[in-house]
Amino acid sequence: MATLRMLWMELVLLGVLGVLQTQAQVSVQPDFQQDKFLGRWFSAGLASNSSWFREKKSMLSMCKSVLTPTADGGLNLTSTFLRKNQCETRIMLLQPTGSPGFYRYLSPHSGSTHLVSVVETNYREYALLFTQGAQGPGQDFHMATLYSRTQTPRAELKEKFATFCQARGFTEDAIVFLPRNDKCLKEEE
Repeated sequence: MATLRMLWMELVLLGVLGVLQTQAQVSVQPDFQQDKFLGRWFSAGLASNSSWFREKKSMLSMCKSVLTPTADGGLNLTSTFLRKNQCETRIMLLQPTGSPGFYRYLSPHSGSTHLVSVVETNYREYALLFTQGAQGPGQDFHMATLYSRTQTPRAELKEKFATFCQARGFTEDAIVFLPRNDKCLKEEE
């Protein structure tokens, strides 16, 4: 049970930024500008190849995440989400890889490394992210995330995300648009 709980937390947090293939295989936002990417985002959509995600996706809701810079050029990702009817906050350190828009995350649960890429963003409205890692030997993990600056992304952005996911091999049943959860999503801050 504790293992499933930890996996759920990691999926939610990784979902805030998404799961990539590799730097060589995934493109990033041209001329990515990290300073414009900082600030508050809402996780509006997720897709994953994880069987656990498919089983639990109906229980997930929108998270609020705040990105702040680290001294080494990485990002602190502070995510607030609903868990057992309580707001919970987790912090992830996204380490720089040397390429703008690409980050590395070391999972404290599994010890595995995940690559996170900002594939596309206009900075003021949306961001599409893709993450790649491993859940265990021979178990590749991929996740796509739609970030929105608001809790109600436009229908066109949802369509863009669905197309983005399908182009990366996700099936329709692997894509979810997360419902708002007003308890943990205060607009101010």
